[in-house]
Amino acid sequence: MKFEDLINEQLKNAMKAQDKVRIDTIRSIRTAIIEFNKSGIGREMTEEEGLKMLNTLAKKRKEAIEMFEKGNRPELAEKEKQELVIIQEFLPKQITEEEVRQIIQQILSENYATQQDFGRMMGLAMKQLTGKFDGSKVQAIIKELLS
Repeated sequence: MKFEDLINEQLKNAMKAQDKVRIDTIRSIRTAIIEFNKSGIGREMTEEEGLKMLNTLAKKRKEAIEMFEKGNRPELAEKEKQELVIIQEFLPKQITEEEVRQIIQQILSENYATQQDFGRMMGLAMKQLTGKFDGSKVQAIIKELLS
């Protein structure tokens, strides 16, 4: 089943269940897919592009949660947390920081990486870790291991 078809099916199910938060969240995912399709690329979204889009949506929710908590708006933060959980259902299972460190260490050693290779190592790591671990944390781990 294509990613877009899966989202449409999930939206139908949420509407039947009358789950407002799920409906709103899946609609936001669907909107992002429609925007991608209208971008004029002329092809369907790849799995990697879908993961990137979902990660962006998840990151926006995390930032909103942080802002609402700082602004003493727990009810809005809670709604964002619920949406984040729904978005994460479509992402691959997250891996632990220890597993990420092992993967990155292997990439660095296989490529005899130095600090000048940071960008290339980041690209190689994200090919394996996109959707499975926070990109900013991957960046920090690579910087730490290269220093």
